[in-house]
Amino acid sequence: MDHKRIVITGATGFIGSNLARLFLEKGTEVVVLVRPGSVHMEALPSHERLRIVPCALEHVLDYVKEHKEEIGPAEGFFHLAWGGVNREEIDSPEVQARNVAASLDCVRAAHLLQCSVFMDAGSRVEYGAVDGQMKEELECHPINQYGKAKLEFYQKAVPLCKTLGMAYCHLRFFSVYGYGDHPWSIISTLVRELRRDHTVSLSACLHQWNFMYIEDAVQAVYELYQRFIGEKAWGPEAKPEDGIIVNLAGRDTRTLRSFVEEIHEIVGKKGSLEYGTFKQGKEGALSVCPDITRLEALTGGWHEKYSFRQGILEMIEREEQSMAPKPEGHDNIQKEAERI
Repeated sequence: MDHKRIVITGATGFIGSNLARLFLEKGTEVVVLVRPGSVHMEALPSHERLRIVPCALEHVLDYVKEHKEEIGPAEGFFHLAWGGVNREEIDSPEVQARNVAASLDCVRAAHLLQCSVFMDAGSRVEYGAVDGQMKEELECHPINQYGKAKLEFYQKAVPLCKTLGMAYCHLRFFSVYGYGDHPWSIISTLVRELRRDHTVSLSACLHQWNFMYIEDAVQAVYELYQRFIGEKAWGPEAKPEDGIIVNLAGRDTRTLRSFVEEIHEIVGKKGSLEYGTFKQGKEGALSVCPDITRLEALTGGWHEKYSFRQGILEMIEREEQSMAPKPEGHDNIQKEAERI
């Protein structure tokens, strides 16, 4: 069992909370930097090795400078926090510029905590429109400000991590789904509304898409991290000191409509689907076709445990469990974790 320490920003989010849980299960001490007053504290797992630090993203560096001895040295830093991902702010240059600046401060904070590995959450939208497979070495042409900012951070983090002596991995997540995801995501919307026998407005859904279940996603990140802190020699095409981009996606790429119809079948054909009635965002209906050769190579042949169907069924099961009556005296939000 690994009893070392990691730090996570964005730990109350969908991916961050599940990643924290996995590391805790593996025996790692997890320090989470959480915005004071966060309304999503219930997403955090309750565990004796979880330490909650109230600290907003824009103040991380100042906080770490003042409290690094209290936090203690860490081995890895996972930067998953990012503001302005809603429709109103996702294309705001000012909001996204603040994200880039705060994220670079997280790199500096990781160095102060003596981290040897820095990992952050990139996004498929960094690629922009791609005809064919999305490989990490492709030149990127992001369309919205969010994608441009994610790419800008990566480009600036590479030399900064190298100067500070930290291995750097930029995790380009595609579409991760599961219980606890944003309620407005396409999967959450379909699973919720169709089971209520409602109509769901959709695009034509004829473009290619890829989904990855949350349990598979965090396991892949964990195995990548083990690769970074391990002793195995790196090949000439994957030097961590130069910064590595890794696509985080599954093997199952097909038309979005195929995924939609599969969910409709799983819920017993409840509700109805209205194709071509949903207005697309600025980037439009872009096909995604991720290449995960690098992910498989770096993890020694990692592969998904869950099929799309299995993931949806487990998601529904967990939602039903969450709505079941709680035993008397049960507290949904346990605050027993040690706080700094």
